[in-house]
Amino acid sequence: MQGTLRIAVVGYGVAGQASCLLLSAAGHSLTVFEQAAAPGPVGAGFLLQPTGLSVLARLGLHDQALASGQRIEQLYGCNLAGRMVMDMRYRDHAPDCFGLGMTRGALFSLLHRAYADHDAIRTGTRIERRSQDGKYLLDATGQQHGPFDLVIAADGAHSLLRRDADVHHRDQLYPWGAMWCLLPAADWPHADVLQQRYAGTREMVGLLPVGRRDDSDQRWLTFYYSLPGAQVDAFDDAALERLRQRVTTLWPEASYLLDNLRSATQLHRARYRDVVLRSTVSDNAVFIGDAAHAMSPQLGQGVNMALLDALALADALAAHDELAPALNAYRKARRRHVGIYQRLSRWMTPLFQSDRQALAALRDRMFGPLGRMPVARGQMLRILTGTKQTWW
Repeated sequence: MQGTLRIAVVGYGVAGQASCLLLSAAGHSLTVFEQAAAPGPVGAGFLLQPTGLSVLARLGLHDQALASGQRIEQLYGCNLAGRMVMDMRYRDHAPDCFGLGMTRGALFSLLHRAYADHDAIRTGTRIERRSQDGKYLLDATGQQHGPFDLVIAADGAHSLLRRDADVHHRDQLYPWGAMWCLLPAADWPHADVLQQRYAGTREMVGLLPVGRRDDSDQRWLTFYYSLPGAQVDAFDDAALERLRQRVTTLWPEASYLLDNLRSATQLHRARYRDVVLRSTVSDNAVFIGDAAHAMSPQLGQGVNMALLDALALADALAAHDELAPALNAYRKARRRHVGIYQRLSRWMTPLFQSDRQALAALRDRMFGPLGRMPVARGQMLRILTGTKQTWW
């Protein structure tokens, strides 16, 4: 890209943070807007795949991430009867391949500290729309900001800029969600395994080791429990007690981990959207992360996709002399990969979170045997690791 671009980054989540690091290093002039009064992480933890880790390596943050996170070697899930539903080991995909469990706070702090201009972020600024010529941004108070050559919309699954641009092809709220929290790992014996328990399609409990938080050297687990969306929205102390009782039934070996949960306020509510855009580019605006392709977390790719988006955008800008061809190159570079995971997420989510109990019997009978067949196992591992780039 010839010359310095004036770039607005709207949203300071993972996609926005990675964009700041990559584009400031390329010499562009950034103005970053965040609607929260103080920037910070949202949620408990996640699983970084080899794809996301490769972006952190480009940023020079790979070793620091490993020091904060927990190396994950295996994903294991079984049903209430103890029947294995899935058992995938990263080493079967490639030697020394692994995932990395991290707390959201650890990744946020890692990216935040690396961004030299983080003190200049315009916090408490809710950007709602662009001006008609696309050069200016207007916030909730009506104040105008700009002009900008490029607007990066990284404002999440409920993006206001996405609505303003009217680029939706699909934007639906999933009928299911989950309750999440961090729990002390204590003496949990499965330090390198993401474990899940399934009771039909209506209940799923998971435990993901996620390493350390910034404020202590203690090791942590992300706990999550799926619920219909209405129950997520109405979750209270009585619901917490019911959850505790269900975990005792579904996974008695893990029930002691919940002993310190005293209030529903200790858990995060998570609702998910299924977002497909006609185009991730609208004039001089580009959509990245959940603003571009929010999906169910069933495949665990959200943070990884956000990091890949930021890298693809930075590479496209570096490879072209003009903005329009660069944005078109970004759109093409991410279209196929994102499209595959959007469809897979939409197809697979009902197998784990829905009222279609008949699907559970199909899932429980088929997934285990399929995972032992070489061709099917290879495809399942590509999906897990985020490396599936084509259908066949």
